[in-house]
Amino acid sequence: MVQTDLALRDKPPETGLSLVGLAFRRAIISQLHPKMLAALFLPFIIALLGALILLWFFWDPLNVWLNDEASGWAILNTIDQWMLAIGLFSLKLYLVPLLAMGILLPMSGILGLVIAAIFVMPIVLRHIEKRDYPGLSRQGRNATFVGAWNAIWVGVWFCLGWLLTMPLWLIPPFALILPIFWWAFALNRMLRVDALVEHASPSERRLLWRRYNRQFWLMGGCLALVNLFPPAWLVIPVFSALVFAHFCLEALRRLRAEVVLDL
Repeated sequence: MVQTDLALRDKPPETGLSLVGLAFRRAIISQLHPKMLAALFLPFIIALLGALILLWFFWDPLNVWLNDEASGWAILNTIDQWMLAIGLFSLKLYLVPLLAMGILLPMSGILGLVIAAIFVMPIVLRHIEKRDYPGLSRQGRNATFVGAWNAIWVGVWFCLGWLLTMPLWLIPPFALILPIFWWAFALNRMLRVDALVEHASPSERRLLWRRYNRQFWLMGGCLALVNLFPPAWLVIPVFSALVFAHFCLEALRRLRAEVVLDL
């Protein structure tokens, strides 16, 4: 394969949306396989344990800190006093625990996604490459290091971004937009690396990330929307890995076919 020619063949993603649909259809079929059903439990158990540990150690200190911070929010105090004056409940009494849950639960969720990216994605790739992509050679280098470093990097940025933008949740549209954006960011930037790092060379990865950037964000956004519903938390880490793996390996197979035809 002539790697230097790849940058010259950055064609428009004519079949990008069809590839997204194909990836989701194949992911649903793959998810029903017993091996993939069994794989659901690792990230879920890790996320559950992470949630319990975070709640055990940080619930009380976080609530105390949030109460102290909330006491300085003039608008919140005015609304709280008005609601109490007309005989309603205290807004801060419910808002502070909700904020604490809004901080701690995503932290455990991103931990489950990191575990899925580092440990579950290799299982996913071995499973689907034999069944759906036979003959697709592995040309990645330093796959374990690159994947682990990227997962940690994305996880840290997700946590920082989530915490720093939480005050914007008080503005109604952002309470829905920001969680979707940050989960789309995490799913996109984490899984597109892990899905390609073992099979694609560095130049192939860069080309595919550039060519299908909008499709990666679309998949991340769709999965982030599903992630808003708690029952989906059990399947999202592995199912997301399957969606990105199918999309990336099919895109890589088509890219290599282009190179062979052009030669």
